[in-house]
Amino acid sequence: MHQAVCAERAVAQLATPPASPASYRIILSRLTRHQLSSEDTPSPPPPPPPPPPTLVSVSTTFHPATQHNTLLPDTILISADSVFFYVHSHALLAASTNAFHALLPAPPCKHADPIIPLDDSSPVLNILLHAIYDISCTHYMPSFSDIAAAVARLSFYGIDSTSALAPATPLFELLLSQAPLYPIDLYTLAASLDLYDLAVAASPHLLSFSLSSLTDEMAAAIGPIYLKRLFFLHFGRTDALKRILLPPPHPHPPTDACDFSDQKTLTRAWALASAYLAWDARPDLSIGSIEAALRPLEGRLNCPDCKQALRDRIKDLVVEWSIVRRTI
Repeated sequence: MHQAVCAERAVAQLATPPASPASYRIILSRLTRHQLSSEDTPSPPPPPPPPPPTLVSVSTTFHPATQHNTLLPDTILISADSVFFYVHSHALLAASTNAFHALLPAPPCKHADPIIPLDDSSPVLNILLHAIYDISCTHYMPSFSDIAAAVARLSFYGIDSTSALAPATPLFELLLSQAPLYPIDLYTLAASLDLYDLAVAASPHLLSFSLSSLTDEMAAAIGPIYLKRLFFLHFGRTDALKRILLPPPHPHPPTDACDFSDQKTLTRAWALASAYLAWDARPDLSIGSIEAALRPLEGRLNCPDCKQALRDRIKDLVVEWSIVRRTI
C-alpha cells in the first residue's frame, strides 16, 4: 500500500514538467507588449500654431491717442500704402471748403471712427495733415517731390493754398527749407500758384541760376509775369554792378610826390580791373571776389594818398553792391 502511494506521487511529479527558460521568455515578451500598449501609446499630434498677428502701420503723430483741443480722434484715414492716420473730423472740416472732397460724413456722425481710404501716399498725407493742424513736419525730412505733391493736393481737399502757405506757416517754412537745393523748382511752384511771398523768398537762391538753362516747360510753368521778374532780377543786378564799378577812386590834392598826372596810374589800373569784373559780371558776384580783384592794385602804388583813396573806393563799392536788391 505504501509503495502504491509513492508510485502515484512519482507519476504526478513527472506529469508537471519544470518551467523552462523559453516559457519565461514568452511571459516576458507578453508583458513587454502589454506595457508598451499601456504606457507608450503615441500622443495625439499637437494643434497647429495660431496664425501670426496682423501688423498695422500707424502714424507716429496721428495715432489713436492724438488729442486736439482735449478731444480724441473720431476718424481714421488710410493712405494708399496702408498707413492709419487717426484724425479729428472737426479739424478737417474747419480747414476744408468741400468736406475734405466730400469724404467726411456730415456731423453728427452716427458711426464711430469711420474709416476712409485715400489715394495719397503716407508721406504726402502726413504733410497735408500737418498743414491742416498747423504743426511742423520738418523733423520727418520729407522730399521736395512729396512736398510738391502735397501742395498740389490742397485744392483737391478744399484747402486754401494761400492761407496754408502764408508766410511763417509750417508748410511755408518747410518749402523754404528746400530752396538751397531746389531753387528753380520752388520758384516754379510758387509762380504757378501765384504765391508772391514764397517766390520772393526763393528768388535770392536763383542769383547763380543760369537763365539759358530754362526749358520751354519750365518757362510755361513759371508764367510770363514771374518769368519777367526773374529776368529783371538778373539783368538789374548785372547793370547795377557795372554802374557802381565805373567811377574810379577820387583823386587827392596834388602833392610834390604825386600830382594829377601821377594819379592817372591808379585811374588806368582801376579801369582795367573794373572792366574785367564788368565783363564777367554775374548777379551772384560775391564781395570777396570784388575785393580779390581790386585790392591787389594797391601793390602797384607808391603814394600813400593814392592807396588810401583806393581803399576808400573799394569800401564804398562793397557797400553799394551789398544794398542792391537781391529779390524779385
